[in-house]
Amino acid sequence: MGPRDILEEISEGKITVEEAEARLTGYVTTDAGRFDAARERRRGLPEAVFAPGKTTAEIVALVEASLETTGRAIVTRVDQTAVTAVRESIDADLAYDERSSVLVVHAPDFEPPVLDARVGIVTGGTADAVPAGEAAAIVRETGATVERIEDVGVANLTRIVDQLPVLREQDVLIVVAGREGALPTVVAGLVDVPVIGLPASSGYGHAGDGEAALSGMLQSCTVLSVVNIDAGFVAGAQAGLIARAIAAARGD
Repeated sequence: MGPRDILEEISEGKITVEEAEARLTGYVTTDAGRFDAARERRRGLPEAVFAPGKTTAEIVALVEASLETTGRAIVTRVDQTAVTAVRESIDADLAYDERSSVLVVHAPDFEPPVLDARVGIVTGGTADAVPAGEAAAIVRETGATVERIEDVGVANLTRIVDQLPVLREQDVLIVVAGREGALPTVVAGLVDVPVIGLPASSGYGHAGDGEAALSGMLQSCTVLSVVNIDAGFVAGAQAGLIARAIAAARGD
């Protein structure tokens, strides 16, 4: 579709100015900043709004821009006050995971993607649920199926061994661990699928804010990829890209 076609659609009232701007430039400009409306077409991943540092009004404005241009909005690290403001401002389907602080909004006519791929999200303990939940939300929005395997830390190896059949059924694994971060190494040594290590800031004392977990994963003697501390969004996005490639290959 060329620029003239877009202008004609505006004049006929078929699309809004914001939609037209997004098609022409790849982004839409709001009072709260520029929203990357073309990210999913360009990168294969939906854009998300990072809530910290933004006012409630700015979050609402960016959610509205996202819905207007893509039919969907994802907000990470968002508090209940902003979620309430979004709910009062828009007419759409909202899903808020209070523990992981992720808000997902779908316009009434939005059709979520569906991928023929499975992503397992593994946690060492219950304390790792926050980054794991953020990763799960992003994976679901890519269209992959999420399988949660909870509380299988290395303090008792039988817990992870018991789950090996489930782990080996997945196409990619995100393994979340705090403390010394050993779980991804153990898992990666037992499966033949890509493993993404996600260090969690669930520890205490020396390097207990996730630094020991990050260092341990980076020094792993098995083959795995590692994201930053508590970077659930990045882990979920990376797993989603792998799942997308696998689903495309299966489609062939």
